[in-house]
Amino acid sequence: MTLEEFIAVMDSGQTVKANSEAHLFMHAASQEAMRLTTELNGRYHTPEEILEIMSQLTGRPVDPSFRVFPPFYTDCGKNIRIGKNVFVNACCCFQDQGGISLGDGALIGHRVTLATLNHGETEENRGDLTPAPIVIGRNAWLGANVTVVPGVTIGDGAIVAAGAVVTRDVPTMTVVGGVPARKIRDVCRTDVNF
Repeated sequence: MTLEEFIAVMDSGQTVKANSEAHLFMHAASQEAMRLTTELNGRYHTPEEILEIMSQLTGRPVDPSFRVFPPFYTDCGKNIRIGKNVFVNACCCFQDQGGISLGDGALIGHRVTLATLNHGETEENRGDLTPAPIVIGRNAWLGANVTVVPGVTIGDGAIVAAGAVVTRDVPTMTVVGGVPARKIRDVCRTDVNF
C-alpha cells in the first residue's frame, strides 16, 4: 500500500478492520512518526529545523509562517494539513489518521488533543477503527487542554474555552466551553473578513 492509497482509505471514512493492509500501514507510519517526534522533542531546534522536521512528518511542505513549541506528539503525521500563520503550543497530541486540517491563523493552546479515530464498540470489533476528520477553521482559537473528537469542525473565528471537550461542530464566530462544549456567546466582531 502506498501513502496515497492509505490516505484515500482514511479519508473515505470507512471502517479499517484490525490487521488489514491499511491497519498494518498505519502501524508502519506510526514508527516513522515516533522517530520524527523523538527527534523534534529531544533537543533544541531552530525554527527552520522545526519546519523541516514537520514537513517530513506531514509528508508535505509546511509554510514558513508555521510555529510549534515542542514537545509535539502524533501517531501518524501524514494526514495533517497546516495553513499559514498557524501556531501550535507545547504538549499537543494529534491523532491524525482520519485527517486534521488547521486553517490559516489557527491558534492551538497547550495540551490540546485532536482525535480522529473511534474504535468498534463490541468486543469482536474493538480493534477496528473508524476515521473521521477534524477541521479547525481560519483564525479559530483552541484554549489549553481542549479535546476535539472525530468528525468535528470548528468554524472560522470560533473560540473554544480551556478544558472543553468538543463533541459537535462549532459555528463560525462562536465561543464554546464546558464538557461537552456548549455555546457561551458570539465572538465580539471587529471588522472581520472571512
